[in-house]
Amino acid sequence: MADGAWKDKYSDLIGTASEAMQLIRSGDNIFIGTGCAQPQHLVDALVEHSGKIYDAHIIHLLTMGSAPYASEKFTDRFNMNSFFIAENVRHAFDMGIGDYTPIFLSDIPGEFESGRIPLDVALISVTPPDENGLCSFGVSVDIVKSAAANARLVIAQVNSRMPRTLGDSFIHVHAVDMLVPFDEDIITVDTPAPEEDLRKIGRNIAKLVEDGSTIECGIGRIPQALAEFLHDKKDLGIHTEMFGDWIIDLVESGVVTCKRKTINKGKIVASFCMGSQKLYDYVDNNPFFEFYPTEYVNDPFIIAQHDKMVGINVGLEVDLTGQVCSDSLGYRFYSGIGGQVDFIRGSARSRGGKAIIALPSTAANGTISRIVAKLTEGSGVVTTRGDIYYVVTEYGIAYLHGKSIRQRVLSLINIAHPKFRNDLIKAAKAQKYLHEDQIELSWETIEYPEELEHYDTLADGTEIFFRPVKPTDEEALTDMLYSLSSASIRKRYFTHTKTFPHRDVQRLTNVDYQQDLAIVGIAPRPDGEEIVAIAQYFLNIQTRVAEVAFIVQDEWQANGMGTFLLRHITQTAAKRGVKKFYATVLPENKAMLALFNNSGYDIKMEFDGDSYVIRYDLDQKVSD
Repeated sequence: MADGAWKDKYSDLIGTASEAMQLIRSGDNIFIGTGCAQPQHLVDALVEHSGKIYDAHIIHLLTMGSAPYASEKFTDRFNMNSFFIAENVRHAFDMGIGDYTPIFLSDIPGEFESGRIPLDVALISVTPPDENGLCSFGVSVDIVKSAAANARLVIAQVNSRMPRTLGDSFIHVHAVDMLVPFDEDIITVDTPAPEEDLRKIGRNIAKLVEDGSTIECGIGRIPQALAEFLHDKKDLGIHTEMFGDWIIDLVESGVVTCKRKTINKGKIVASFCMGSQKLYDYVDNNPFFEFYPTEYVNDPFIIAQHDKMVGINVGLEVDLTGQVCSDSLGYRFYSGIGGQVDFIRGSARSRGGKAIIALPSTAANGTISRIVAKLTEGSGVVTTRGDIYYVVTEYGIAYLHGKSIRQRVLSLINIAHPKFRNDLIKAAKAQKYLHEDQIELSWETIEYPEELEHYDTLADGTEIFFRPVKPTDEEALTDMLYSLSSASIRKRYFTHTKTFPHRDVQRLTNVDYQQDLAIVGIAPRPDGEEIVAIAQYFLNIQTRVAEVAFIVQDEWQANGMGTFLLRHITQTAAKRGVKKFYATVLPENKAMLALFNNSGYDIKMEFDGDSYVIRYDLDQKVSD
């Protein structure tokens, strides 16, 4: 419809903001449109009208513009109830003049429809109507569509600067009681460049995203950091509650194609977006983007229908058993439940899906650990320990689902900030979550050598992941040791019988990566992964000479596993200044003797009557 022509056609519906406010009565429940689509002009008019009403109830999800009604001077005029506490109203809650309703985002439209949360007035922002009389909700469909459908009175600010988004994102002009033409800029949100710790979180999350995955990721520095590390992925899809500017480059570079989505194939699906004017221009009339209301986007059943659905949400605090607090800092309500649980549960039920909680390991400039022995008093659990799957910090990835408390504790401590790890170990011992003899290391001086991680392909085509051992490997390593044949046990430990108690195995998995180093080989299996080999060296700091030892699970022997391990650990040791290796090998262990003899190093071998002692200088490689 030509600019301005709609005003003639619908002139009987048009009024000013001041006229629209005359329709609002004391005690009304007033919904205000979401996010960057907040009808700012109508909000200003509402506050100007405040002298004529009492006890009006403001209801909103997330507002990004000014919130003048959230002021102490208006407490007898407006009561505020929010489903999410944004920065612009947080001060009101701190003063006790606002109310917060904790609720899953997917449930809110049902509350409107049933009347359990009654709405008298909906103040919304829309595009001018098209030739069919349809106005787009623009950058925020979310719960706005349900609010407009269930409010007694709908007042729409018609803003020609609002992007026209497609999908289930329209309201007919005759479903609106008053149209208020007023153009103003859509609220923009700047996302600062992520700091290095957040980039590490993004890199770790990206490791969990496979080609063809559909991802849910919102706005902020973590999504921005993640996007940087998705550029080597192929055919990603998007089904997300909201998104920001990070999405543009992924679309433009061909990473996000949505070709392999299970439903809504070929379309990016969201319920709202927040970002720059560039983003709003990009989604305007763009058929690649479809906006749907919250009851569709956040429905766990809909989410679960996407194969390889990866849900990425953030937490404020995680305790050692896996309980996640995301909406409060102690007794202080800080944000909201939002769609976290919707996407955690939906992603978990997706075929090949992954449900992820991401958070920096510390808060308050590194003075507080976000991984805690117990949640801060007053903190609420948003995601339960039964719902938790992956937790990601800048220090790594912890997989918790189906794990025991002890396994969870070790996994979470392993991705906590190093300076808090021993305190967490002590607290876990006090709660009997860990054994009393659990090793405590000087974690502040220990850094996991991620650069030693790599893949190799064995002679039979199997891809093996080699990486430094972690404290969380104790149980898997124990399983491997107990699976060894008596012959293999004798070759390694020089005895026919051997037990592998916790006190011994933990010494293999708790290492400083400098004086002592262990590399494990991890093989895929139908139900996950298993450790199938380990190579270790134990260094004498004074002489720079290290003892080296290998164990390879019986079924993985004689296929090149030992060759890979020896080469990798020898090259690593040489780079770290180790001068010599020595090993003790029984005569019957012919495979190990051959391994050393074929290593390409100048091997010196002595027999003491029981075993061979093998020595070689790491800088005397005689062949490739």
